[in-house]
Amino acid sequence: MLSTSQIREKYLSFFESKGHLRFPSHPIPVYTDPTLMFSVAGMSQFKPQFVGAPAKFAGVEGEWKRVTTAQKVIRIGDIENVGRTLRHCSFFEMMGNFSFDSYFKKEAIEWAWEFITDPQWLGFDGNKIYVTIYKDDEEAFEYWTKNVGLDPSRVNRFDADENFWPQNAPKKGPNGPCGPCSEIFYDRGEAFGTDTWEDYAKNPESDRFLEFWNLVFPGYNRSDGEDGTGALEDLGRRNIDTGLGLIRAVLIAQDVADLYDTDDFKPLISAVVKMSGKPYQGTKSVSHRVIAEHLRMVTMTLTDGVTFGTGEREYVVRKVMRRASRHAYLLGLKEPILYTLVPIVVETLGVAYPELVGAAESVAKQIRLEETSFLETLGKGIIRLEKLLEHKKSGDVLSGDDAFTLYDTFGFPLDLTKEIVEERGVSVDEDGYKAALKKAQALARGASKFKRGLFEGQSNLLESIAATDFVGYSSTQTTAKVIGIVANDELVSSASEGALVQIILESTPFYAEGGGQIGDTGMLHWTISAMQSGEIAVANTFKTAQGVFVHEGTILRGTIKLEDNVQASVETSARRATERHHTATHLLQAALRAVLGSSVNQAGSYVAPDRLRFDFTHAESVSSDDLSKVEMLVNRWIQADFSVSAENMSLEAARKTGAMALFGEKYGDVVRVVSVNGDVSSIGILDSVKQISSKELCGGTHVPSTGSIGSFVIVSEESIKAGVRRIEALCGEAAVQYTRSAIEQLKNAARALTTTPEQLPERLEKLFDEQKVAAKEIANLKAAVVRAQTAGGANVDSLEIAGFKAARLQLEGVEGAALKTAADDLMDKSKADIVVVGSGGGIVVKVSKEANSKGIKAGDIIRKLAQAGGGNGGGSPAMAQAGGIKDVSAALAALETVFN
Repeated sequence: MLSTSQIREKYLSFFESKGHLRFPSHPIPVYTDPTLMFSVAGMSQFKPQFVGAPAKFAGVEGEWKRVTTAQKVIRIGDIENVGRTLRHCSFFEMMGNFSFDSYFKKEAIEWAWEFITDPQWLGFDGNKIYVTIYKDDEEAFEYWTKNVGLDPSRVNRFDADENFWPQNAPKKGPNGPCGPCSEIFYDRGEAFGTDTWEDYAKNPESDRFLEFWNLVFPGYNRSDGEDGTGALEDLGRRNIDTGLGLIRAVLIAQDVADLYDTDDFKPLISAVVKMSGKPYQGTKSVSHRVIAEHLRMVTMTLTDGVTFGTGEREYVVRKVMRRASRHAYLLGLKEPILYTLVPIVVETLGVAYPELVGAAESVAKQIRLEETSFLETLGKGIIRLEKLLEHKKSGDVLSGDDAFTLYDTFGFPLDLTKEIVEERGVSVDEDGYKAALKKAQALARGASKFKRGLFEGQSNLLESIAATDFVGYSSTQTTAKVIGIVANDELVSSASEGALVQIILESTPFYAEGGGQIGDTGMLHWTISAMQSGEIAVANTFKTAQGVFVHEGTILRGTIKLEDNVQASVETSARRATERHHTATHLLQAALRAVLGSSVNQAGSYVAPDRLRFDFTHAESVSSDDLSKVEMLVNRWIQADFSVSAENMSLEAARKTGAMALFGEKYGDVVRVVSVNGDVSSIGILDSVKQISSKELCGGTHVPSTGSIGSFVIVSEESIKAGVRRIEALCGEAAVQYTRSAIEQLKNAARALTTTPEQLPERLEKLFDEQKVAAKEIANLKAAVVRAQTAGGANVDSLEIAGFKAARLQLEGVEGAALKTAADDLMDKSKADIVVVGSGGGIVVKVSKEANSKGIKAGDIIRKLAQAGGGNGGGSPAMAQAGGIKDVSAALAALETVFN
């Protein structure tokens, strides 16, 4: 029996033998194509080659017009079916072979048949193979029946809604490359259905006939015809795009009922059985199946740099993870445990995708944290939902307001609520949910309204102005013509002294805010004549989406007019300081990835003259030891004084060189790659010896060499949200000043404690011990004060309220924990159901379990007592406390009327 790994390798090796380049999978998240969130097909990364771009790839010599891949694919459009059907997956591998004007239908069909039926490869029974073709594709029909020898009765023809890519393209578009396709099926036999191939021609739905390979022949270009219908013209290129679903080929080769019985899924299913104690019963065990499938998707996606969060991609991964957690909860797994399945995913997929191995530990930590977070609210949310469903019957509707409350209070996404209630035959009022959500969003917006800047809300004013020529990489000053002036939110022809203006120049050395780097400051000077000159202090620089650089500032003197030539000068000391921090940010990311693992990815940054801030994906806090290692590596780069260079290249070429990109950032076709031209060794810092390099996509400004940074020190490390950490650091003079200040503070602290900086830890430890002893003595004295005031039941006021025994006591000089202790002692001694103790400005209320069971709550009592005494408070049903009480006597007296 062939394993999944063997079939994957056989496919790639087969097409290598046919002159194809074996090319790596594109990462799961797609940032270069605005139409895609995740990689959904093998051909996605080759779109440029399909429309005529040279088939040249970074790191590969020559031109390759034939390529084969094993592509990681995410599809979540029908996620509710995962676990319930035989074949649906959110993550799967798509094997592909591609031709960029090299070969066409004949070779694609003949090679597919050879790979499927030859015993050297898959060795499937050719008598069980059936195909479909586009209704008018006589060429494909001839290759299948004459060249391959397939009986014509095993070839079904369909219209463009079934056998054309994109689906129905001739009639409905989109415009662009398209073509007919031929799908290949395997007859699994009557055990999966009694329908025939003739039946399939009438109704193309079947569990018996399993499609596992699609051959697409994109030989046409679709455009809108004169009559409004689609027109197909010969593309002039003979491209091939095929996709074989690996899991489906495995399912056939291993002769199992569904994908959950294949060799990659069995270990996961077995692990779920072991951890839950619940046996696996095939299609009945939906929860086992959901967990196994979703853990593969989440592990692969996190490995490729996506994190759990609220962004589009991040939310999808979180939704899938929470669906798995919900099903684990249904199996009785109410503690974080799914993260322990990550090593199994790595074991089954790590050979094909080695990046899994390095990221495994970080991925497991992220999953554990997400499980912990979700389970904290899931239990409460399910209890709340169960109450909402108590009186619902099949066919009823859960209100939109209730669904939104579950989301807003318990973190239940709408799809999870729908899935749970639909199991009871109940639906959700989705329109009502959307209305409640919209109302909440409107309230949030109303609470934070501000006046939007001109170029955020009215950028159409600059539509006629050409993009600015930026010359700041090579110079910090230039002479340029003024082509736009904005004052008082209007385009004007001139502005005079004192005016707040926004100036647009034909060219500029000022860097515009972007990529985390702040905009440049500086001066604009002009001299028209001896009597006409002026200057503007530029406080900030930013640019519009159309690439127009805007210089914001104040006219210090003179009048600026359109067409004037100005001397634009960047404030160089601030620029140089910013450049030091920006290059250090690149080194910091490389060092973090070396110390913490390749799962570290940039999640944001801020680069200024005085500091840098770097946000990155990581599941837990970074230890002091690891921060020290990171800091040491960065300083090694600085001491080595390597040169820093920048090169423009295509986005695809940049990715192939290994250049790091900011996830979520939109890049153009040509990008700038900033490289530190030298690697540092980890000898003496990390356990494993390796050379560490820095290369990133970046449009910012940088130092000419790492030595210019001077020095680097990490100031802080903290969490900013689940799975994302933040480091703040200083460079150059700022780092020296920070270090000197820290040393002086250390000396001052030591001096104040009459010791030396070296002995300060020991001195502090001794002081802490003395403080503990003193605190204990104080607590004993306070307890003695309480005992003295309550000896023999003195001062205790016993009464009956609403049928419950109550005890009330006012003390002097007792506060905080001692007041709670006094309430505990009074309840033990008095055996009362309700106890109230007050002193100074505080009150404590305690209620017995029996009284709790009858609806008496300490929190309700304390609120009324506090109100009577001029304070406020709250707490649990068993114990509550109030502070800031102005009149404790009045508050205690209110106990008699608290139930009126």
